[in-house]
Amino acid sequence: MIKNFWEKLPKPFFCLAPMADVTDVAFRQIIEKYSRHGLPLGGPDVFWTEFVSADGLMSPGREVLKHDLRYSNKEHPIVAQLFGSHIEKMEGAARLCAELGFDGIDINMGCPDKSIEKQSAGAAMIRNPELARAIIRAAKRGAPNLPISVKTRIGYNKNEIEHWVPELLAENISALTLHCRTRKEMSKVPARWEHVREVVALRDKLSPHTVIIGNGDVVDIADAKKKIKETGCDGVMLGRAVFGNPWLFDQKKKELSTEEKLRVMVEHTKLFEKELGGIKSFAIMKKHYKAYVQGFDGAKELREKLMEAENATEIESIVNEFLSNQ
Repeated sequence: MIKNFWEKLPKPFFCLAPMADVTDVAFRQIIEKYSRHGLPLGGPDVFWTEFVSADGLMSPGREVLKHDLRYSNKEHPIVAQLFGSHIEKMEGAARLCAELGFDGIDINMGCPDKSIEKQSAGAAMIRNPELARAIIRAAKRGAPNLPISVKTRIGYNKNEIEHWVPELLAENISALTLHCRTRKEMSKVPARWEHVREVVALRDKLSPHTVIIGNGDVVDIADAKKKIKETGCDGVMLGRAVFGNPWLFDQKKKELSTEEKLRVMVEHTKLFEKELGGIKSFAIMKKHYKAYVQGFDGAKELREKLMEAENATEIESIVNEFLSNQ
C-alpha cells in the first residue's frame, strides 16, 4: 500500500522548491530550524532535494551524487527529485530513493538546461509524452510504496496544457507542480498563474486525488495564500524567495536585526563546510552572501569582503569585524 503523505497535508500547504546548488542539505537544515518546521504556522510543509540524475545514481559515480540526496531526520516529509530518460535507470534510482527513506519521488519534466535536455530529460519530456509516461511508470515500479509526482511547465514553446497535462494525470500521479511559464520563456517573463486554474479544472475532471502545486514568482507566504485563493490549487512551491531568507516559511516571524541575519549567515556557512566541505565548491556559498547582505549601511563593502573569503573561519572573522564597528 502506498504511504501517500500528500493526502494528509493540511491545505493550503507550502513547499520548498528544488534548486541545484542552493537547497542542499546544509541550507535545508538552516531553513528547517529558522522557519520552525513542524511547529504551528511554521514550515515548509514539504522539503525537496536538489534534482539528481537517475543515470548518475545507477553509475559507478553514484557515491558522489548521493551527497545530493542526504537529509536530516527533521526534514520530513522530504521528496527526492530525479531526472532522466532511461526507463531502467529511473526504476533503479527510484528503488534507491525508497531504500534511503524518502517520503516521495518527484520527476523533473521542466528544467530548461540544455545539457539536461540533450539527455531527453527535463523540459524535453514535454515533447515526448509517451516517454514521460513510461518514466513515471518506471519510478512506480522502483518505488511501489511511495507517491510519485511530477514538476513541469505549461508547455515547450507555447501553452500546451490541454494536451500535456492529461498525459501526466493519466498516470495517476500523486502531485503535479506547475511552473507557470513555457520552456522557451525560461524565467524571462512573469509567471502566468491563470494557467494554474486550467490545470486545477483538468485535475478535477481527470484525476481528482492529484494534488496541484503552483510555482513561479511567489514572493512570500502572503503572496502564496493569495495565489491559492485565486487559482484553487492545493499548495504553492517557493524557490528564489528563500535566498537569504531561511525564515521565509515562518508565518510568525518577527523583524530581524542585521546582526541576527549575519549570525545566521555565518551558521549557514559553517554547516555547509561541515556537511559538504571537500565535496562541493565553497564558491556555492557566495550566491547566498549576495542575498543575506543587503539593505543596510555598509552592505556593499561587506559583500565585497565576503566574496574574497575562502572558508567559514574567514567569513566569521569578517562578520565579527563588521559588527564590532557598528
